[in-house]
Amino acid sequence: MAFITAATSRIGILWNLEAPKHHFFNSPTKFSLSIPSISSPNFTHHKLSSHTMPANSFRANASSAIDAPSEELEASSRGGIGANDLLIVGPGVLGRLVAERWREENPDCQIFGQTMTTDHHDKLIKMGISPSTRETKSTSKFPYVVYCAPPSRTEDYPGDVRDAALRWSGEGSFLFTSSSAPYDCSDNGSVDEDGPIVPLGRSPRTDILLKAEKVVLEFGGCVVRLAGTVDVRADHILNLIHYEDAASLSATILKKRLRSRIFLGCDNHPLSRQEVMDLVNKSGKYEKKFEGFTGTSGPLGKKLNNSKTCAELGWEPRYPSFAQFLGVSD
Repeated sequence: MAFITAATSRIGILWNLEAPKHHFFNSPTKFSLSIPSISSPNFTHHKLSSHTMPANSFRANASSAIDAPSEELEASSRGGIGANDLLIVGPGVLGRLVAERWREENPDCQIFGQTMTTDHHDKLIKMGISPSTRETKSTSKFPYVVYCAPPSRTEDYPGDVRDAALRWSGEGSFLFTSSSAPYDCSDNGSVDEDGPIVPLGRSPRTDILLKAEKVVLEFGGCVVRLAGTVDVRADHILNLIHYEDAASLSATILKKRLRSRIFLGCDNHPLSRQEVMDLVNKSGKYEKKFEGFTGTSGPLGKKLNNSKTCAELGWEPRYPSFAQFLGVSD
């Protein structure tokens, strides 16, 4: 048997069905889904930091050595922080895709990435992202900041988000990529951007996210709650969004220069786990077929609808449903 397991507490299933960049994600606590072993292409368990993109995805603009005191000092030597420069806190899969989209729209910008370790600095430099660690001392402020790091590797997530907010100049935009977990619904009911929120004190997981969101909104930044789900019963509803669409939505919010707003990111096509696996079987992309789920109890999910977000931002996903991504009918 094979297992799909959430990689972090905010980024979950990574659908690696055809090519490295063809994947969906959702964003909850850990869960496992028991499925038959299947040949490549397959479902795989990834951590965000382990995913790499082609080296030519970005126009390289960083040539500093990793052991330099601060790559941001090099930016200063090149003329300082520009009007469209971007700091990405947590440049994993999503952060790197945001960088790719941002550079497409701002080809002369500088992009910086703040990481927990230096493990992937070589790769970031090749992608044109100037890396530094959280411990790097710098007074630089940036017009655009996006926070994509998960809460799993820190003891003070809201504090880390506050530190990132302090690196925002107040111009441009500050965006925090959150989760849809704070929406208070567990009966497969419909939820939009204005849906009820889990009260503080009920869940440590949602408490962390809500406190971090509060910091962002107080600074005038924006929040995008990306689709997420928990549990393993077959009728539990999944809300999905493709990584590229999550990055596109994030870049769109940054570009709008809005203040203290909350948006919702999903594909508006919620599916039960059973429906997801039925589509996988129907696609004919795998030799073996999924036979069934083992879970029969537990809470249900929620059906997310982000029509208001799409209308206000003028944004549409490239992959409007999991079925269309697979090339099959619903």
